Amino acid sequence: MTKNPSVVIHLKEIEEDVPLRESIEQKSQHLGNEFREVSKIEISVAPNGTGFVANGHVTGKRTDIATQVEASEVLPAVDSVFDKVQRQLRKLHDKRIFAQRRDAQRDPPKKLKAT
Repeated sequence: MTKNPSVVIHLKEIEEDVPLRESIEQKSQHLGNEFREVSKIEISVAPNGTGFVANGHVTGKRTDIATQVEASEVLPAVDSVFDKVQRQLRKLHDKRIFAQRRDAQRDPPKKLKAT
């Protein structure tokens, strides 16, 4: 069953930019396909004094990640926030998946003596 995460986009003081919205939705869908535990992706973009600030908030099953990136233009800011969220999700995902394997390798079961 393929379930895409819900996507919430906030563009503050930025005129409607259809390619920007499509880019955010496409990246969100890719993120949702890669990490099935993600249920909601919230992206907000706003201008600051010298450029733009992009905030990303991803929630899901045992997942809650928030990040912020500043850049001189809108699209690089959005790309950077998605890259950062993806790195954080990968790190969290790998910790969950591989922690049991590492623990098992660290403490191998004791061998029983044959009687």
